[in-house]
Amino acid sequence: MSKIRKAVIPAAGFGTRFLPQTKAMPKEMLPIVDKPVIQYVVEELVDAGITDIILVTGYHKRTIEDHFDAANLDLIKNLEMGGDRKIPLLNEVKKISSMANFVYVRQKGPYGNGTPLINVEHLIGDEPFIYTWSDDFILASPSRFKQMLAMYEKYNCSVLGGVKVTRDEDYDRYGFVGGKNIEESVMDVKTIVEKPGKTSSPSDLAIVSGYLFTPDIFGYLDQVLANLKEGEEFYYNDALKLMLADKKRMIAAEIKGGRYYDTGNKLEYMKTVVEFALLHPDINGAFRQFLKDLKI
Repeated sequence: MSKIRKAVIPAAGFGTRFLPQTKAMPKEMLPIVDKPVIQYVVEELVDAGITDIILVTGYHKRTIEDHFDAANLDLIKNLEMGGDRKIPLLNEVKKISSMANFVYVRQKGPYGNGTPLINVEHLIGDEPFIYTWSDDFILASPSRFKQMLAMYEKYNCSVLGGVKVTRDEDYDRYGFVGGKNIEESVMDVKTIVEKPGKTSSPSDLAIVSGYLFTPDIFGYLDQVLANLKEGEEFYYNDALKLMLADKKRMIAAEIKGGRYYDTGNKLEYMKTVVEFALLHPDINGAFRQFLKDLKI
């Protein structure tokens, strides 16, 4: 069984929900207190043993590349002149560029979440890999990626990470899977339905945030792309459905003990910032008091 060492993060979108803020700054770089959203995703991947991270970006995403590059000499010198009190910050910025091997690919092709995958096929080769978003994440212990890697080692097939939904409106936001439960919170997937609505959903397990794909997905992506009509969007889910039709096994696993954070819209982003501020060791007490005293 191949050891999984690569991850792909698509990050080429325009972040239109956050305009005008994202006119010049990528949505992936929106801060959660003092750290950009995408760094939380990268740190979780590295903690799970991923060594090579491929970011599929657009022309307007240079800030992401700069963030994971080595800190510039002026910043390093400034922090060094700050003495002992700046050492933690110095170590933090130095660590960012050394966390993993970063590879950047410019996205090209039809609109849709299948395009970043075909853009990186030559870099993935015949290895299984993780495909995960840059603006949402799940906090869990063990982490979601460690849980998914454990499922892959056990079942040796593609793994779709998921969460159980509790709100009716979520059935119109996510894709849902149906199939046979083979152990607690693990499903042998037989069908995938996009935004089915509560009454038509095959289960309450929504597929969100992160996936572990075997390399045979690329052949099915090629099939989808070859049959794509003018103006149609290119979705990786269509490739997964072809895989299921060919009896390719895949499982869906609920991330146990997970808290899902979706920073892709204003309200959920602000909720995430507030929660993380309440947990931040530098400001949690003062921020909590601020919220208690707030009168609007």
